[in-house]
Amino acid sequence: MRRTPSTPGYARRSHTVLVVDDEVYLRNVMAEVLVMNGYAGLAAEGPRAALLIGGIHRGSIDLFLTDVVMPEMSGFELADRLQAARPGLQVLYMSGYLDRDAIRYRIQEAGAALLMKPCTPAALVRRVREVFDGPAPDAASTHGPA
Repeated sequence: MRRTPSTPGYARRSHTVLVVDDEVYLRNVMAEVLVMNGYAGLAAEGPRAALLIGGIHRGSIDLFLTDVVMPEMSGFELADRLQAARPGLQVLYMSGYLDRDAIRYRIQEAGAALLMKPCTPAALVRRVREVFDGPAPDAASTHGPA
């Protein structure tokens, strides 16, 4: 069921989430799930589009949800660049490659929030809410399929 402003449980769109993933279907589904759960969603097909949106979007961007491994530039580098332009921007990394030492180390080093891919829509919404509701979680608090 799609939620609308008249549907009980509808959340006012008080947080804007920028979703970046080079997989078209996954990116679009995640953005739609977030919108259906009361978030304002922006979707970028890759790092260049994310930097463009980050530069021209006049409203706030509260959370940057990014894949770690993408062509052109890593999610880490992209997050660094967006946070430099938008101080206070929270980041939630997504990865299906946590077994790679470099990725695991970078996420743990930063104390960053992580969402393991693939994940269910419920796990996505729950993890985004956790990032907004609490202090920066450590990398051990991840959610995969649920």
